[in-house]
Amino acid sequence: MPDVNPSDLYARFQTLLPLIVSNALNVLGAIVILIIGLWLSGRCHTWVVRALSKTPQFDAMLKSFFGSLVRYLVLTVTVLAVLSQFGIQTTSLVAVLGAAGLAVGLALQGTLSNLAAGVMLLIFRPFRIGHKVQVGGIIGTVKELSLFWTELVTDDKVQVIVPNSGVWGQPLRNFSHYPVTSHAGEARFRVPEATDLAAATGIVLGAAEAHPRVLKDPAPTLLLDRTTTENALEIVLGFSVAEDEVPKVKSDLYRTVHDQLAKVTPTA
Repeated sequence: MPDVNPSDLYARFQTLLPLIVSNALNVLGAIVILIIGLWLSGRCHTWVVRALSKTPQFDAMLKSFFGSLVRYLVLTVTVLAVLSQFGIQTTSLVAVLGAAGLAVGLALQGTLSNLAAGVMLLIFRPFRIGHKVQVGGIIGTVKELSLFWTELVTDDKVQVIVPNSGVWGQPLRNFSHYPVTSHAGEARFRVPEATDLAAATGIVLGAAEAHPRVLKDPAPTLLLDRTTTENALEIVLGFSVAEDEVPKVKSDLYRTVHDQLAKVTPTA
C-alpha cells in the first residue's frame, strides 16, 4: 500500500471543501424552497376556493378546478426554482416543456375542447341539475354536469352521455328555465243519487292527488252537478297539469276511479 502524505490529503480536502459547502448549501436551499412551495401551493388552493366561495354563481366543481390549477402552477414554479438551485438551465427546460405541452394539447384537442366547454357551462350555467333540456335531437333531464361531459336521463330512463363540446357548440333548449303555464282539465264521474257521496268524492279526490302529473298547486277541486239523467249526479273534478297531457291524465283517472266507484255505488 503506497504511503499517503498527510499534507496531500489536507490540500485535497482544502480544495474540495468549497465545493462540498456549496453543494450542501444548494441542497439545503432546494429543500427549503421545496417545503415552502408545497406549503404555499396548499395555501393558494385554499385561498382561491375561499375567494370563489363568496360568489354564489360559482359551482363547487369549478371552485375546486381553479384551486387545483393555481396549486399546480405554484408547484411548477417550485420545481423550476429547485432545479435552478443546482445550476440547471430552466430556460431550455421550459422550452422543452412548452413543446411537449403543445404536442399533448394537439393530441388531446378533443378532450381539451370538452374541458373548455365544461368550464364555460359551469360559469354561465345555461341549465342546472334537474332541468329538462334538448341538446341536438336528445331530450332529457340533466342528472350530472362534469368538466368533460353532461349526463342526461330521457323520459324512458335511458342514460345519455353528451360531450360538453357538443352541448356548448350547438343550440340548447331548456324547458325548465321559465315557469310553465299549467293546463287545466276537467273529468266528470256519473253516480246515482243514492251513492255515498262522501266515499265517492274521497275516491275521486284521492285518485287525483295520487296521480304524479296532477299539480299540487293549484290543488284539484271537486263540484257536484246534476245530469239530465234521472236520479243521477256528476262529480266534477278540476285539475291542472304542467304539460299539455290533459287527455292522458283524464284517461288514467277514469281507469283508476271506475272500479273503486263501483264499490260505493248501489246496485239497481
